[in-house]
Amino acid sequence: MHSFGTSGRGCDVLVIGGGIIGLVTAWQAARRGLRVALADPAPGGGAAQVAAGMLAAVTELHYGEETLLALNLASAERYPRFAADLADASGGLDIGYRACGTLAVALDADDRVHLRELHALQRRCGLESEWLTGRECRRLEPMLAPGVRGGLRVDGDHQVDPRRLAAALLAACERAGVTLHRTGAARLGVTADRAAGAVLDDGTEVAAGQVVLAAGSLSGRLDGVPPEVLPPVRPVKGQVLRLFVPPAYAPFLSRTVRAVVRGSHVYLVPRENGELVVGATSEELGWDTTVTAGGVYELLRDAHELVPGITELPLTETRAGLRPGSPDNAPLLGPTDLPGLHLATGHYRNGVLLTPLTGEVMADVLTTGELPEVARPFSPRRFSAVREESPA
Repeated sequence: MHSFGTSGRGCDVLVIGGGIIGLVTAWQAARRGLRVALADPAPGGGAAQVAAGMLAAVTELHYGEETLLALNLASAERYPRFAADLADASGGLDIGYRACGTLAVALDADDRVHLRELHALQRRCGLESEWLTGRECRRLEPMLAPGVRGGLRVDGDHQVDPRRLAAALLAACERAGVTLHRTGAARLGVTADRAAGAVLDDGTEVAAGQVVLAAGSLSGRLDGVPPEVLPPVRPVKGQVLRLFVPPAYAPFLSRTVRAVVRGSHVYLVPRENGELVVGATSEELGWDTTVTAGGVYELLRDAHELVPGITELPLTETRAGLRPGSPDNAPLLGPTDLPGLHLATGHYRNGVLLTPLTGEVMADVLTTGELPEVARPFSPRRFSAVREESPA
């Protein structure tokens, strides 16, 4: 690009995208002494505003995702320390980290078989989860439907409030001296075959020694990124409801409760402030963020089947957001084949869970050039290798 590095606006690192992944990357890089700028029209927004905030490394385990499990567990382990560090760095903001555990329940015989298989997989992976009878489930959570057939108690799966997490990360970035450009990036700047910054939507040129593309589901749409390194991420829509538990109904649920109801996943996440988050649909509908009657109906129907008393509660909010999905449901972390350009995107349903580890990994990459061992299976280069092998 003609004038990169001549405008006097240079920095060591430019982070494109100000959701929780972009913010944690900027904060951790600044903590390591790098001069960091971040570009986003609304920093602290993005998918985290809709997410429920389950830290569910064990109950979210899926077949074929055992490698991702190691990354998820490593990040979950870091959360208590991360929450304390972030409270210090943000001037005392609490992110609502709650070590309350999770209960996954089965509502019919088919669900019970599915949950038994999940339990066996968890045990094979060395994870701690305990099988409970329906009666034991209801003893733990009296609001559960009488028809519950059994469940898995996972005391190690916790929760955090993603909106408070985003606010704390934004405050930590500001206090660490990150320069915030409250506008989007229009085009990646490339000089001599190297990422050198970006042109922002308002025409500002920001020169940078390294660029991190962390724009969630939008990461695959930035102009100027060579096609062979453009991340293969797509938006996956999720609709979420928020209800309020009046003091007269408390305690309604003491931990996160989740189930598969007629093949659809539903979860209820109780916050200490009385909010109850119910989610989430998973819809491949491109960039559509409409809250639909059908989506709300299905969530309420399934949640009601699980916890009948939910229909008594005030419904306070309905939202839809876009998760950044990748071809293998795992994140893209670290250097690309374009020197100076790194990715931190594609976290799909694990963005909140992977926030602590992503910040650490990206700060390591930006300061040493090396991707830490735990993140190596998630290098963006795993997809460029596939592209090269596929027939023209």
